[in-house]
Amino acid sequence: MRVLQLLMIGGLLALVACSNTVQEPEYTSEADLYEAAQEQMKRSQWETAISNLQALEENFPFGTYAEQAQLELIYAYYRSGDPTMVAATADRFIRLHPQHRNVDYAYYMKGLASFTEGRGMFERVLPTDLTQRDPGAARDSLEQFAQLLARYPDSIYASDAKRRMLYLRNLLARYEIHVANYYFKRGAYLAATNRGRYVLENYHRTPAMPDALAVLVQGYHLLDMPELSDQFLGMLTLNYPEHPALNEDGSFDYQYSADTGERSWLSLITFGLFDKREPSGFDSREKYNPEYQEPPAPPSEV
Repeated sequence: MRVLQLLMIGGLLALVACSNTVQEPEYTSEADLYEAAQEQMKRSQWETAISNLQALEENFPFGTYAEQAQLELIYAYYRSGDPTMVAATADRFIRLHPQHRNVDYAYYMKGLASFTEGRGMFERVLPTDLTQRDPGAARDSLEQFAQLLARYPDSIYASDAKRRMLYLRNLLARYEIHVANYYFKRGAYLAATNRGRYVLENYHRTPAMPDALAVLVQGYHLLDMPELSDQFLGMLTLNYPEHPALNEDGSFDYQYSADTGERSWLSLITFGLFDKREPSGFDSREKYNPEYQEPPAPPSEV
C-alpha cells in the first residue's frame, strides 16, 4: 500500500513538472528565427538566441538575414561570456565576408574578446591587480585593436579601440615594472634593467615611465655603471621630481622600496587576494579603475 502511494505521488509530481515545462516554439522561416533571436537577446537569453542564430545560419545560409545573423552571433557569444567563440566566429565572418560594410565590427569584437578574456565575476568582486596577471591576452587585444585601426581608421569603433589600447599599453607597461621588481629581489640586475629599458622604448608616455627610469637608475647603479645611472637619474629628476625614490635634494634613494612590511596572515591564507598593501619595489602609480563600458551592438542592416 505504501509503495502504491509513493508511485501515485511520483506520478503527480511528474505531471506537475511536465505542465510547468515551457516548450520553445518551433520556428520554420528565416524571419521567424531572426525575430525570435532578436527578442531573446533583448531579454538577455543569450544561449537560446545563439541556438536560433546558429539554426538560421545552418538552414538559410544565403538568406536575407544570414550575414547579419553572423554578426549578431558574435555579439551573443560575447554577452554569454565565451571569448573563444567570439574570436572564432569573428574570424569566420572576416574570412567569408572580407568586403562587408560591417566587417570592422568583427575586427573590433576580436580585440574585445581578448580584452575581457579571463575577467569574470571573480575579478570584479575581489581586488585583483590585473597588471600582475599573464599579459598574453592583453598583448593579443592590443595587436587586434591596432589591426582594426590600421585597416579601418574611420570606423565607428576606432575611438573606443584607441581608448582601450591606451589602457592596455598602461597595463603592459606596469607589468614590465612588476617583472623588474621581481628580478631586483632575486639579484638579477641586468634582467631588471632590461625590463626598464623595454618600457622606455616601447611604452613611452605611460604612467609607468617614472618607475621605468627609477629601475634604470637602480639597475645601472647595481651593475656598477655610474655614468648610465646618472644619465637616467637626470631624466628622472627633470621630468618626475616628485618620484618617491628621490630625496629632497634630488639624489636617489638606492634603499627605496614601496614594500610596507611583512605580509599579513590574511594575505598568506588568501594568496594575496585581500592584501591591499603596495607591492615591493618601484610602484608610484595611483589607483585606477579598469572598468569599461559594454561594447556597442552590431550595426543593423535589415
